[in-house]
Parts: sequence; C-alpha cells; structure tokens
Amino acid sequence: MSATSRYLSRSTCRLVFVASLAVSSFASAQVSSQGAPPVPPQRGARGGGIGSAFGMDKQIAMAVEESMGNHVESSAHLALTPLRAATSADSARAAKVAVDLRRGIEKYKDVSLAVADGFEVFAPQAEQPVYHYVHPIKMLREQSRFDAADPSTLIYQKNAKGELDLIGAMYMAAPRSTPEELDARVPTGVARWHRHVNYCFPTDRRRMAEARDGKPLFGPVGLISTAAECTAAGGRFSAELFGWMVHANVFGATDAASIWGGGHKH
Repeated sequence: MSATSRYLSRSTCRLVFVASLAVSSFASAQVSSQGAPPVPPQRGARGGGIGSAFGMDKQIAMAVEESMGNHVESSAHLALTPLRAATSADSARAAKVAVDLRRGIEKYKDVSLAVADGFEVFAPQAEQPVYHYVHPIKMLREQSRFDAADPSTLIYQKNAKGELDLIGAMYMAAPRSTPEELDARVPTGVARWHRHVNYCFPTDRRRMAEARDGKPLFGPVGLISTAAECTAAGGRFSAELFGWMVHANVFGATDAASIWGGGHKH
C-alpha cells in the first residue's frame, strides 16, 4: 500500500471514529417518548447496520442519520462547493456519470442483492426520508479513486407499499479534496458537493436537549458552531464529519437539475 493510500485509509477511519464520539452525546435526545421508529424493510441486513460496523450503537447511528437532513444552502453546519456556471462540457460529463451510475447499480433495485454484495443499511432502526446502504470497503476505496459505476452508497426510498425503491447513489471523497479534485469526479458546475461541519456535542449526553430561546444549543442544528463556543459550553467539538459527499438521484429523476440538485434529503 502506498503512503498516500495509507494516509487516506487512516484519515477515513479517524473521521468515522470522531463521528462516533461526537454523535454519542446526541443519542438520548433522538428517541422520543414513543420509542424508536420501526425498522425499514430489509432482507438480510446484518445486526445494527453500518453504524454497528463502525462501532456505533443504534442511537448513535440514528443521531448521525438525523444530522443529514435537507441541504440546499451553506450554513454553519453545512459547507458546499462554490457556485459556478456550468459549461457544455460539464453537462456532457455529468450526463455520462449518470448513465454509468444507472447502468452500474441497476441490479440493486432489489435491495437483497445489495445486501448480498456487502452493502449495509445505515441506522436501520430510524424512520428516514431515504435509507443509505453503505459498503465499508467501497467507501474506503472511494477516498482515493472514483468509479462512476461503482459508488460506495446506495440510496433507497420507501414506497406506498412499504418497500424500498432504489432512487440513486451517493459518492464520497476525502476531506482534503480540493474543488478541482471534486470537479474531476462530478463537475461542480452541475452538482454541489457538501460536507457536514462544526458540530458541538455535550460531554454529558443528558444536556443534549438544552436550548436557548427555543433553539437547540448542540448537535447538527445547534446554535454552537465554533470550537471556542463549544469549549465554553462544556462540549466536544468536531470540525468535520465524514468528508465530501454528493448525491445522484438517477432513478428518482430524469433531468440534470433534479438528479444533481440540492433538494435531496440526506
């Protein structure tokens, strides 16, 4: 393994570890008095899903998934790649990525085949707008190389019958990736990559529900977004979770704006 590959592997593992630590204090605030939401339909998913594979308990995995809500504009907790006008070359390249992706994941319309190939549902015990099925090995590999037809994450949505429909996929990239490197994968004139940043979690998870003027202090929508504020509040600060991500709703839409648009729920 090259020095670069070793660094990327250590970097990704470190991000996963930091994420598990950060969101652990978020857990108790995520389960309502009615209990945990029902498990989504699966056929063969192992244990607690990908959260467990990364050493996260069920509630921690739920907290991470909850942190990945709507993302349309930059905010204190969400960073997006800069806006730029799309060129005809961008549009052509993005269209090819979509075609390759659609061809590569077509077989996973049957979620049981995805599970059989090593994809695991993230936060299976949480009712979600969409369900992420993550392949741990592909996720590590995706940090250093890009294959449009072989994404690390599949995205499913529950239909009216309670079954999971494949709507697309999510690509990931290393945290230190530059805008140019991200653009080389999926053109940033068409799609805006995003990353989750500036999270503060209390060291005492019982404080997770604390609020100021009716707004939460901690977590993915918390008022606290700097290390100094977090330290002063007695929290643990995480500058970034997971790295760069971009969605491609190749089965949930047909036009480029909807395939790559920011209105997708994470």
